[in-house]
Amino acid sequence: MSRFTLATLVAAALFMSACGDNSPTTPTPTPPTSVTDTFSGTLTRNGASTFPFSVSSAGAVYVTLTSVADSSMIVGLSLGTWNGAACTTIISNDAAVQGASLAGSATGVGTLCTRVYDVGKVTNPLDYQLTVVHY
Repeated sequence: MSRFTLATLVAAALFMSACGDNSPTTPTPTPPTSVTDTFSGTLTRNGASTFPFSVSSAGAVYVTLTSVADSSMIVGLSLGTWNGAACTTIISNDAAVQGASLAGSATGVGTLCTRVYDVGKVTNPLDYQLTVVHY
């Protein structure tokens, strides 16, 4: 075998090994990162508290009445949009007890809000905690 042929074969082998596997690869999707906001306060007779929060992308939104000082107490819980001054209710539960939750969906970047309120059952100040999870 001539030196030219040998050199050509070696060059071809090196070239082909450098090319590697050209088959397409399927990208692995990255699951969305969740954000958890926690809000707490004291609900009084005929009272209400509103908590705005920002979402940075479209996705699911979950609000949970995590704890209530009197776990059998019925209160109102809502999820809505924040306009800078008020919470416009989109989803509500007027018979929420500890552990109750609401599920909604953000259509994009913006400010949403959650609200807890007396539905005529609170007689003494009532401590509570809300958890909001959004993506």
